[in-house]
Amino acid sequence: MKYKSNQYVRNKTLYLTQRDTLVELNISLKSKLNELKDRQDEEVNLATLNERNRIAREIHDNVGHLLTSSILQIGAIMLTTKDESTKNNLEIVKNTLDTGMTSIRNSVHGLRDTSINLYMQLKEIVDSFNYCSINFNYEIRSIICIKAKYAIISIVKEALNNVIKHSNATQVTINLYEHPKILQVIIFDNGSINTNITYTTGMGIEGIKQRVLSLNGIINISTTNGFKIFISFNKEDLNENSNCR
Repeated sequence: MKYKSNQYVRNKTLYLTQRDTLVELNISLKSKLNELKDRQDEEVNLATLNERNRIAREIHDNVGHLLTSSILQIGAIMLTTKDESTKNNLEIVKNTLDTGMTSIRNSVHGLRDTSINLYMQLKEIVDSFNYCSINFNYEIRSIICIKAKYAIISIVKEALNNVIKHSNATQVTINLYEHPKILQVIIFDNGSINTNITYTTGMGIEGIKQRVLSLNGIINISTTNGFKIFISFNKEDLNENSNCR
């Protein structure tokens, strides 16, 4: 009886161990699948953006060039034509081509704007930063307007430039988080503070503040245990349907 009891305990322990192992493996597998899906989505998105860039380039180089040449040729013909009726007709054609050229130019700019991948741009900045190590976390999934993209890129560049110029930091952390209502940009380092520098107005901070305020954002700066920049934006102010242009 004692042997059977011990055998039962061992079997139960083995079962529980295997069950826990399977649960852990299942959790790990789900996590890996989610990571794979995220990577695949990012690769598809990047390929789409690259294709948009290529199309914009071809439209600009080919169609734009042809329209410009046609407009110039019509202008030259109008200068040498004496018949007023012909001139009027040519003027109509020229105006139509001008309108088409403007429309194409706007479309090309729109394609180029949407083809800017914020994550990839920031990743390139982070990868090229050699002053100290960087911990980079990017969790933004929403589509934001081009003005916001440029602002965030400039803010990160300026913050890293300040680290090089004014800090003895060995670690910088850049976090971009998305919440239901807001987007956050948090940048901080572990360097010591130089009391001879005015952090609230110097070090390019004023430029960062202006970029944040132009998007109706909020910025807070802390100099406790390193230099920290906390920025938050209302997501409604950054989407492509807002006045964020």
